[in-house]
Parts: sequence; C-alpha cells; structure tokens
Amino acid sequence: MNATAGRQSADEVESAYAWLRMWTAVVLSTIGGVGMWSVVVALPAIQSDFGVARGDASLPYTLVMIGFGFGGILTGRMADRFGIAVPLTVGTLVLCLGYVLSGLSTSLWQVALAHALLGVGCSASFGPLMADISHWFARRRGIAVAIAASGNYLAGTIWPPVVQYFIETSGWRATLIGIGLFCLITMLPLVLLMRRRVDGTHAAAAGVAAAARQAAMPFSPLTLQVLLCIAAVACCVAMSMPQVHIVAYCGDLGYGVARGAEMLSVMLGFGIISRIASGFIADRIGGLRTLLLGSVLQGVALVLYTMFDGLISLYVISALFGLFQGGIVPCYAIIVREYFSPQEAGARVGLVLMMTLLGMAFGGWMSGVIFDLTGSYKAAFLNGIAWNLLNVAIALWLIRRTPRQSRAVVAA
Repeated sequence: MNATAGRQSADEVESAYAWLRMWTAVVLSTIGGVGMWSVVVALPAIQSDFGVARGDASLPYTLVMIGFGFGGILTGRMADRFGIAVPLTVGTLVLCLGYVLSGLSTSLWQVALAHALLGVGCSASFGPLMADISHWFARRRGIAVAIAASGNYLAGTIWPPVVQYFIETSGWRATLIGIGLFCLITMLPLVLLMRRRVDGTHAAAAGVAAAARQAAMPFSPLTLQVLLCIAAVACCVAMSMPQVHIVAYCGDLGYGVARGAEMLSVMLGFGIISRIASGFIADRIGGLRTLLLGSVLQGVALVLYTMFDGLISLYVISALFGLFQGGIVPCYAIIVREYFSPQEAGARVGLVLMMTLLGMAFGGWMSGVIFDLTGSYKAAFLNGIAWNLLNVAIALWLIRRTPRQSRAVVAA
C-alpha cells in the first residue's frame, strides 16, 4: 500500500462523501425497514382473515425476526467480502419477493414462510449498513452509527400509519404486494451510491487499535461475544412486548387498532431521538455504559406499562419507551467496533443483531402465548421486566470487569 493510498484513506474517513453515504444508508434503512413493522400492523387483519389465535397470528412476525437475524449474518459476511452494495442488491430482490408471496398466500403457514424471506431481505438494510458506516468514521463513529441505525426506527414511525391506511382501504394482501414493488423501484437506484469501499489502510490501523483493547480485557473475545449475544436476546425479549403487541393491546382495551398504530409510530419516532442521542453519549462514555443506561431506562418504561392503561397514559408511556430504549441496539454495533477487528465487523455485528432479532421473535411469540393463557397482557409485561433485568446484570458485569483504560473510546 503506497503513501498516496494512505492519504486517500485519511481523506475518505469522515469526509463529505462519508456523510453522504451515511444519509443514503438512512434512506435505504427507512425503506427496507418496512419489513419489520408492516407485519405488526397487519397482525389483527391476518388473525381475522385466517380465524386463528393471537399466538398463531404472531407466527409471521416470529419468522420475520428469525429470517432477519440469520439474514443479518449472511449479508454481513457478504459485506465483509464484497462490499455493502452486493448484499443490498440481493436483499432488495428478496424483500420484494417476500412481500409478493405474502400477498398471494392462501394459508397462515404460507404467509409465515414468505415472511421469513421478507426478513432475510430487509436484514441487509440494517446490521450490514451499520457495520459499513462504522468504517467511514472514527472520532464521530458513535453518532454516525446511531444515525444510520435510526433509519430502522424512522421506518417504524412512517410506515405503520401508511400500512394501516392501505389495509383499511385495499386489504392486507394488496397492501403487502404494493410495498414489495415500492421497495424494488426505490432501493435499487440508491444502492448505486454505496458501491465505493473504504481504503484498506484505515481498516488495518483500526484493527491494531482493536487488538490492543482486546489484550487489555480480563476475558477472551469469545466470552465478550457470547455475553453480548445473551444480552441482546434479553433486552429484545423485553423490548418486543410493547413493539409487537401495542396495536393488539389497544384493540383489546377498546381504543381501536388505529390508536395502537399511532402509539407504535410515536414510540418509534421518539426512538429516533434516542438513537441519535445514544450516539453522542457513546462517543463520550463508550458503548458498554450507554448500553447499561438504555437498558435501565427501558425497564422503567416497562414498569410504567403495568401501572397505567388509560389512552393518554399509553401515548405518554409509549413515547417514553421509545425515548428510553431506542439507542440500545446500535450500542451493540458500537461495542463490536470498539473491541473487534473491522475486518470482522459485518459478521460479528450480524451475529449480535441476529440475537436481538431472535429475542424479538421469541418475545413476540411468547407474549402472544402468555396473553392466550392469561387473557391479559399484564403477565407479559412482567415477563419482559424479568428479561430486562438479565440484560442490566450482564452490562454491569462487563463494565465492572473491563479495565478503565479499555472503556475509553479510542478513535480508530
């Protein structure tokens, strides 16, 4: 690698192009992120159409999360090897296919399997994008990754009311097919802006810095990876209760599913604020401490859900829940980039995010089953609080075991 290439790398990192790339990632994530939220809004319509129990109707969401999780590892490895444009292209095509097949399905199992494809497709627009953006920033990596991750919540803010409107006017089948075609014609042109790859000199220097931080840790990289995966499952089982079931919960309380869709939109809108704020915080105190802060506050919001169920109260608590928990998931990507080689970022971030999605899938299904068994969501909220305490415990243990000098965010 010659000196000119090295200067090019220094110029690329945190350059005007890096910021343009980040905002392009936000748009891609906002469009592709519909795959995580449309099924939440469509859940009551699918349940009514097929005449099944709430737990069974939650199955498509569960398979979306499973597909999203495993797809994140696959597309992350593809991004590590070929650059982000390849998995984004493949993901867009699979996303469109999943939506079209969902709309054409004649049984719940067909809908669920098609949603697994849908999850694989939209996975490319989340974890791999966060890992990719982390390569283009050093001093402002936390805020850049958080902004890129906010596209997923921006999708959750924009899409639920839109999806609900078209389900009411055109039916859930036509709505899903329309979403798939929209993703195809809007995402593929944007992928062209993501073809460029960062110079290898910066990546090599970042790898050396990450190796130094690993050497200072009192536990192995494998231990850190495993604990991050367990923490990811725990926090997202807790997170899934309001996010997956708030629409159905409002319907059961007599407020109507439209009010629930609005609460979900409010929740995720405030989640955008949380994600961006968490990036600023992580740049100053590190990913682990930011993870702990978000987890504690998420637990507070879950407790509030068990205490109040009035219409205005639910709007307020949903806003607080989004504000408290929105920054949790990006923290895992930031922690991975702080302690692991950037050459492994796509796969390692993909693995941790797969566990967050497995947590969402398991939690969404489990909350539906608990509702079917008890006839109420109160026990499901208590279950979420218990899982949240596990996440808090892991974050505290990692902070206490990590040497103070290793906690600092080193620009890499």
